[in-house]
Amino acid sequence: MVNVESNTSNSNERCNTTITTTISEDSPWYSQFRNASNPWMARYVYGFIFLVANLLAWASRDELSSLSALLEMKGFRGCKVGKDCLGTEGVLRVSMGCFMFYMIMFWSTVGTSKLNDIRDKWHSGWWLIKIVLWLATTIFPLLLPSEFIQFYGQVSHFGAGVFLLIQLISIISFITWLNDRWVSEKYAERCQIHVVIFATIAYCVCLTGIILMYFWYAPQPTCLLNLFFITWTLLLLQIITSVSLHSKVNAGILSPGLMGLYVVYLCWSAMRSEPPGARCIVKSDSSTTTDWQSIISFVVAILAIVIATFSTGIDSKCFQSRKDDIPAEDDVPYGYGFFHLVFATGAMYFAMILIGWNSHHSMRKWTIDVGWTSTWVRIINEWLAVLIYLWMLLAPIIWKTRYADSS
Repeated sequence: MVNVESNTSNSNERCNTTITTTISEDSPWYSQFRNASNPWMARYVYGFIFLVANLLAWASRDELSSLSALLEMKGFRGCKVGKDCLGTEGVLRVSMGCFMFYMIMFWSTVGTSKLNDIRDKWHSGWWLIKIVLWLATTIFPLLLPSEFIQFYGQVSHFGAGVFLLIQLISIISFITWLNDRWVSEKYAERCQIHVVIFATIAYCVCLTGIILMYFWYAPQPTCLLNLFFITWTLLLLQIITSVSLHSKVNAGILSPGLMGLYVVYLCWSAMRSEPPGARCIVKSDSSTTTDWQSIISFVVAILAIVIATFSTGIDSKCFQSRKDDIPAEDDVPYGYGFFHLVFATGAMYFAMILIGWNSHHSMRKWTIDVGWTSTWVRIINEWLAVLIYLWMLLAPIIWKTRYADSS
């Protein structure tokens, strides 16, 4: 007997719930585990490859600009603006290689449903061949002309947007699942005090964050844009709370509190992405120098990208139209195609935040997701998150009302 700690899904639980599965020697799971082709272990390898790609993209951005010899390479001769575009193109080329690798894995594994499928073995094993494939896809974009890379950079805006949308739905699904679980009949009485405590803490943190943002990013009455961002965030927090507590919705107080934390975080990250030297940012004059805090923030941001991509990739069943089917013993534990699609769009996303969503924009070392484009992407992401959350609350009521009227 072999015990494997894994994340699995069922119709009554969150899309990812940690359980301990007991695997018999006659089970297909045992042969997968024994042959070092376990799908749960495979996802960590793919996550590590994605991390390496992020680090390569960062090194390309911050180090290639000092290697003028690269301008003589065939692929970089189209770099019309000199050294400043080398870092940006380096990021896009690494991103394109990563995107190609995961798209090949997507097309070769999409639709896999059973553990004994040959595509399951391809997803979970054959690592030597896949490492060679990854190296080939990483090298190939280096040989392409700059015009093609710039076109990929434009397409990456759309791919990165898809990634953000998938991530939003995944996070909101987790928040609603957590709230439904804690207020369910099984846990309602036992967790009532815990719900009140966590909700109170969440709202206190939200209000504290809003006050600090007023102090840090809107110290003067002339900072109209930041004042609008913060005030509108406060208004959105009130709206999601009012809708959640409405008698027809009755979603409780925990989910709007957790959602408020996410909304406040997005507002903070948006204003933090404003370019250095902005007069409405406290201590912005010192932001042109690199210190240990900048380095730590950068490393944490890179790790956050990898973790967010990894956790979203195994959330495939959150996006299924039907979740009431009981999984069979030989069903795959997560959607392989969706997993690789998330990583492919994630490759475009890390390219965008490393170049500030602008292929003609030069970024300072140890910075990430800085620029007015990045600011507006974050703000729109915040507003979209609120709309999706409100729709998830109101959609069941709307459809129920329409069904009652039609009958």
